Amino acid sequence: MLDPAVAALLKRDDAGLVAAVVQQHDTGEVLMVGWMDDEALRRTLTEGRVTFWSRSRREYWRKGDTSGHAQYVSSVAIDCDGDALLVRVDQVGAACHTGTRTCFDAGGDLGAVVGQRPEGTSDGQPDSRPDAVSGTAPAPDEFEETR
Repeated sequence: MLDPAVAALLKRDDAGLVAAVVQQHDTGEVLMVGWMDDEALRRTLTEGRVTFWSRSRREYWRKGDTSGHAQYVSSVAIDCDGDALLVRVDQVGAACHTGTRTCFDAGGDLGAVVGQRPEGTSDGQPDSRPDAVSGTAPAPDEFEETR
């Protein structure tokens, strides 16, 4: 059973699941997104390997058991709302079922508009120094589109 203190932090969807974003622990590379219920999270926290709940097969699966592309747990964090987990791992081989390093390689870039921080800011917040000019958001024509 999942530790009740941990279970109390989770905000599950209607199917009892939370999203689990999997990230390479040393590079920050986002590898994939899977789903966990309480039992999958318990296994992940106690066994050292990542376990997911398969929504299509309706069964647990441990990454790498058939492919050899295992995910060894480095840490697990919960977001501020309790509805998502960040699972940092040491990935062996490909993370994606297609054979690519990440599940985000094959999907491609969607060509999002790239924003720019106001001058004098380092974290996106206006500079609060008394002598600083108040930061304002850039006008829409100051954005660039990437392709």
